[in-house]
Amino acid sequence: MADRPLVLIANDQEWSARSLESILAPNGFGVVRAYTGAQTLETVPNVRPDLIILDAQMPDMHGFEVCRILRDDARLGAQTTPVIITTAGPSGRAQRIEAYQAGAWEFFGQPLDGEALLLKLTTYARAKLEADELRDENLLDPPTGLYSMKGLARRAREIGADASRRRDPLACVVFAPDLDALAPDETAAGDAPRQTAEWIGRAVRQAARASDAVGRLGPAEYGVVAPATDTVGAGRLAARLSGAVEGTPVPLPAGDRWVRMRAGYCAVPDFAESAVDVLELLLRATTALRELQKEGDSERVRSFEPPSLNLPAGTSPRAPSGPA
Repeated sequence: MADRPLVLIANDQEWSARSLESILAPNGFGVVRAYTGAQTLETVPNVRPDLIILDAQMPDMHGFEVCRILRDDARLGAQTTPVIITTAGPSGRAQRIEAYQAGAWEFFGQPLDGEALLLKLTTYARAKLEADELRDENLLDPPTGLYSMKGLARRAREIGADASRRRDPLACVVFAPDLDALAPDETAAGDAPRQTAEWIGRAVRQAARASDAVGRLGPAEYGVVAPATDTVGAGRLAARLSGAVEGTPVPLPAGDRWVRMRAGYCAVPDFAESAVDVLELLLRATTALRELQKEGDSERVRSFEPPSLNLPAGTSPRAPSGPA
């Protein structure tokens, strides 16, 4: 992002757009204009704005629909760009909720509070800058918006250090879709794998807690580092994340497909006393997932269990080693 954050104002009402520009330009923001929904979708990938102020009453398509397309189409490069929707019409709770469901960061009605708008834009621009820096360092996975493996490892170490200081429990969950639920031609070629990954990323970001670090570990595998989470909480988290993905179908060119998830998890009650680090917890959660995938039965979520000692028949791991 440049020193002057660039704002795209998408509004066909000249007086309204000029009013916004008169607030933004003197306060350090660059401005570019679009007048229709279609022009907005053409402009975004070309100018890469840091923020978008989108009027709900566009002449060719509703602003909510424009926002949904910006969020859903990775080719536009605006999946994480802050979008503020404004309206001169009704601005009640129902419209606000619909704006948020479309992916807007904020929804403003009239009269517009210029001071509040500036404060929010400054905060959003800072968040966008930090996200861009993470992506530039390859710490984010562009298709999903989740951490990359490198990014998750870094964040995991930070969470582990904090958990150790607090003597908190810590858990890791690793989950993956059953790809055999998709038709062979959808998993082997085309955009289906990318579209599935993007869709799962959105569902998981919405279902995870703000404190959780969520990353993409592979083409179809995802991991979560969950602070202050014990074994029971880890099982619930795994079920909630799986449920978020399974709740609605993945929209694919060949038709909507329902995807079922499997998840493995591992947790320790006091990370300061744990004999394993966070990455080992992730590996153990992955082991639990692999066992589920190998067995292929109806079980969907499993906790990591240490391997048996394979002792000779008739002996016990608690048996004394010396003479009675």
